[in-house]
Amino acid sequence: MLLSVASWAETPVQFTLSADCPPGFELDAGHCELRSLYQLYNSLQGAGMGGPSTGLPEWRDGFTPQQTDLGRFLFFDPVLSRDGSVSCATCHHPDKGFADGRGLSVGIDGHTVTRSAPTLWNVAFLKTLFWDGRATSLEEQAMGPLYSEHEMGGNPALLLETLNGIPAYRSLFAEAFPGDQEITLDEIYTAIAAFQVSLISLNSRYDQYAHGYHEALTEPEIEGMNIFRSFVARCAECHTPPLFTNGQVAVIGTPEPEGMPFDPGAEIPMNEPTQRGGFKIPTLRNIELTAPYMHSGRFDTLRETVAFYTGGRGHAVPEGEELVLHWHIWEPKLTDDELDRLVDFLKTLTDESFKPRTPARLPSGLALVHDNPPVPGAYKDGEKSDE
Repeated sequence: MLLSVASWAETPVQFTLSADCPPGFELDAGHCELRSLYQLYNSLQGAGMGGPSTGLPEWRDGFTPQQTDLGRFLFFDPVLSRDGSVSCATCHHPDKGFADGRGLSVGIDGHTVTRSAPTLWNVAFLKTLFWDGRATSLEEQAMGPLYSEHEMGGNPALLLETLNGIPAYRSLFAEAFPGDQEITLDEIYTAIAAFQVSLISLNSRYDQYAHGYHEALTEPEIEGMNIFRSFVARCAECHTPPLFTNGQVAVIGTPEPEGMPFDPGAEIPMNEPTQRGGFKIPTLRNIELTAPYMHSGRFDTLRETVAFYTGGRGHAVPEGEELVLHWHIWEPKLTDDELDRLVDFLKTLTDESFKPRTPARLPSGLALVHDNPPVPGAYKDGEKSDE
C-alpha cells in the first residue's frame, strides 16, 4: 500500500541537513572521520583484542555530514515501512540501547519474530551483522528488515516510489548525493549506514579507567573487571575489550524461551552443522540498557545471564540436540558474590554521551512512531526473523 503522496507534496515544513559531523567525528576533506583515544593504542594483529589499552579493529567512517543526517531522518521515519506503522527506531529505540526491550521483536501488523533486536551501538566495527552473521555490510543488513514481510513489509519498488514521491526527501537526497535526479536504493542504504556508523559508545566509566583514570571505577567494579578478565571466568576471551565482542559466532547452548522451538542460528547461513545453535557474540557496550538478553530474550536480567555461564557446560541444551559447544564454555563455579561483581562491572560499560538527537519532524510529514510500538501478536511457529 502506497501512502498518500499528495499529502506529502503539501507538507509546509522546510528541512535542511546538518553540515557538521556527529559527536566523535571530525570533518576531513568533506567527510566525517572517527576520533577516539583508542586509536592511539596498538592492537594485536590490528584485530582490536587485548587489555584495556588496546586499539580498535578496522571501522567504517568517511560519510559526509549530509549523508549522516539524512540517514537520521530515514531511521526514524515510518514511511520506510509498507503502511507507515513502524520505523527502524521501533526495534532500535535510542532510549533502549538501540534495541527494543523485548525478547522477541515485533514488526508490522504485530508480527512477533523469532529473535531479539540487537543493539546498534558500535556497529561501525562489525564485520558481520544479524544474530546469525549472514550479512557482511550495513547496507546488506538494511535490506533485511526493510523488505521482510514480518518487520517493515516493504519492497524495493514501493520504497523508491514512496521516497521519490516526497518533495522534501527529493530535496534532501539531492543535497546528500549531488548530481542524482532520482533517489536510488543504494543512496537509501548508504544514508542509513552513514547514520548507523555514527552510533559510537566509547566514553563509559570503564573507558575512563582504561585511559588511565583509575578512580573512575569503584573497588567492587574493579573486582568484577578482574573476574571478567580472569582465566577462570574467561568472559573477556569472547567479549574482548575495547568493543567487548570479538565479532565471532559461538555455540554456547543458550535455552530458548518457553514454548519456542530450537533456533539453529548460524548453521543455516553458513550451511555448517558444527555451527548449529551458534550466534554472534554481542557487544557488552550499554548492555545494562538492552534487557532481556540472549538471541531470543531468554534471560530478563544481567544476573540471570551471567549465572547461565556458571551452570555447567551444556546444562541448558535441549534433549536430542548434539551441539558443538564453544571450548570456552565450561564450569567456572563462580560464587554468588563473584556473579554480583560481574554485574557491577558490566554496568560500567554504559555510555550514551553520543546518542543522536531524535528529529522533531519528519520529511514525510508522518508522526514519529517508535514510542508507540506495535502490539505483539502470538508467536507463530515457522515465522522467520531478520534480526
